[in-house]
Amino acid sequence: MTEHFRAFSFVDKIHRDETGERITGCYHIPAAVDCFPLSLVAESIGQLAAWSSMAAVGFEFRPVAGIAGQVEFAGVVKPGDTLELEATLVKADSEAVGYDGVARVNGEVVVRLQDCLGPMVPLIEFDDPESLKERYRLLTSDGAVPDAFQGVPEFFAEKTGGVPGETSEGTFHIPETAAFFGDHFPRRPVFPGTLLMNLNLGFTMDLVAEAGDGISKWKAVSMSDVKLRSFMPPGEILELKATVEERDLDRVRVIVETRKGKRLTSSARILLSRIVP
Repeated sequence: MTEHFRAFSFVDKIHRDETGERITGCYHIPAAVDCFPLSLVAESIGQLAAWSSMAAVGFEFRPVAGIAGQVEFAGVVKPGDTLELEATLVKADSEAVGYDGVARVNGEVVVRLQDCLGPMVPLIEFDDPESLKERYRLLTSDGAVPDAFQGVPEFFAEKTGGVPGETSEGTFHIPETAAFFGDHFPRRPVFPGTLLMNLNLGFTMDLVAEAGDGISKWKAVSMSDVKLRSFMPPGEILELKATVEERDLDRVRVIVETRKGKRLTSSARILLSRIVP
């Protein structure tokens, strides 16, 4: 069975699309998956905005990940939850899509995106336009059959150096093959930026734990100034570096960057908050 619209698609139904302006929809997290990271909740909001932007340009172009001014991790989700999705588009043309968005569970905000901008690329280079048109018609009518997603592997960077509690360096080898490449994207596989986001969150958590008291636990509050500067194809090796920018007793801000050789491929600031028992 094809992995398209199964391995990395996180919109089950579009409730309303004011094309190129505002769109609402939902996604049911399959109860059978082990977990569903908040980075994938952010992905679902971005995918919802992408549907509206693609419809606005007649499915000639599609957006790819670019810039996010702020990603707020406001709540938690678990397998079996249904995400209520909403995106407000401030720009949707052949050049780029700009949007804000939010995901809720039972009316409570779990993830909020602000000031996101995704450059548009020719859709035909990444996917089949007719398949996407057909999928859009399905999502805006009956909706997709839920629970197709079977999870993604949990990725980790290999630590290679750094100063404990201050900096951490590592490498990550993007897999040569993975089911999600069949969905992201069929004609030009690209490692999803939101999976890199989750990798960076884990890498940062490990760094902060090194400087802790061995008892305190931390949670991600937000990511800001998120920039994805290039495509990440299968098999590419990325070099990671996380640096503590500022900290106090209850909060730590970390800059995390990835490079391919000397070329900066992504960067973000991650804010962590100590969990009070």
